[in-house]
Amino acid sequence: MPTAARISLFSGVFVLLMAVINSLTVELVTPSFQRAEVLAGVAAVGLMLVAALWTQASPTTPSRKNLEGKQAFDLAEGLSDDLRTELAWGSHLLLTATPAAVIVVYWDNKIILSRGILAEGIFVPGQICDQARNKGDLISLVNTTLFPGRVEFDPIVNNLPAVMVYPLATYGWVILGGWSERCFSRSDELWLIGWSKRLRTQLDEKT
Repeated sequence: MPTAARISLFSGVFVLLMAVINSLTVELVTPSFQRAEVLAGVAAVGLMLVAALWTQASPTTPSRKNLEGKQAFDLAEGLSDDLRTELAWGSHLLLTATPAAVIVVYWDNKIILSRGILAEGIFVPGQICDQARNKGDLISLVNTTLFPGRVEFDPIVNNLPAVMVYPLATYGWVILGGWSERCFSRSDELWLIGWSKRLRTQLDEKT
């Protein structure tokens, strides 16, 4: 909870406590006293509500995980210069403009790009990738510990905290792995979708 929210919460609790003590010690209850007690109670609840809203507006940033792997940048052989440039540019953009730790592009039964923190396993698309392809839309795992199927991404990086998968028609996927749980925003999703659509157009032209 942010410091300002704590101050607001403690102030609300203090005002409410003082109002209760005051009502217990007063000898004569008058209409004006009752109105003052109601106002004090409303003020106390208001301060505590501000603290709650402040906490929701400024959530704690998830801690960055220590992912096991080595920094790498691998492109498949036989790609055209234009496609290599697009893959290099797009992957750099996503790794620097979003909280991504790794990006993998899988196309036509092989990995054509892998960049970022990488393990040494051999990635094979599984159930989650199939769901993204069948759905024809983005699948975002904001916290992979909640999804048993996350193990299909362990060959990329073991225990990735967050994963986004976007299908490239029926021929492949773009996979983005994040540094921490709930690290990807709606803006990051739009970046991934936009570049994936651009990349798909170029891949279709080269196929």
